[in-house]
Amino acid sequence: GGPEAVVFGTLIDWAAHPNEAIRFYSGEAKYRHTFDLPPDFHSLDRIELDLGRVAVMANVTLNDHNFGILWKPPYRVNITDALRPGENRLELRIVNLWINRMIGDEELAEDSQRNANGTLKQWPDWVIRNQPSPTGRHTFTSWRLWQKSEQLQPSGLLGPVQLLPWKHLEIE
Repeated sequence: GGPEAVVFGTLIDWAAHPNEAIRFYSGEAKYRHTFDLPPDFHSLDRIELDLGRVAVMANVTLNDHNFGILWKPPYRVNITDALRPGENRLELRIVNLWINRMIGDEELAEDSQRNANGTLKQWPDWVIRNQPSPTGRHTFTSWRLWQKSEQLQPSGLLGPVQLLPWKHLEIE
């Protein structure tokens, strides 16, 4: 249910975006950024990439070197060996929770017969036939866990994103 591509001028919480396709989005989004480093950056002992606040997980790739998934704070990784003088290409793949999409779908008409507690009375024919929901819902669960009145959860890369330089100093 998300948009094809969106350019964010600043880092924002997807749940606060005015576009419903972003506000209720659940899944993965790619963030790309290039930055330059001077030739003498190797005088530092170490440089870490700090993503700040992430909701919920991030996969970090710098100059085609994948650093894996960061799934809990601090969202920080040592990127020293992948850095190079001049242009550096950073790609972050951010994944959020399913909750916001389910809350957004509650804005749409019901597509199955439900009991008062939200559990399914019977499997809808469209599910059995592996077809899309006739009401345009993107999600389907056998039990409705979320209501449209519930607060959306923070989502996306919230930052601030920064490079943290480290220099080892001997103290006598």
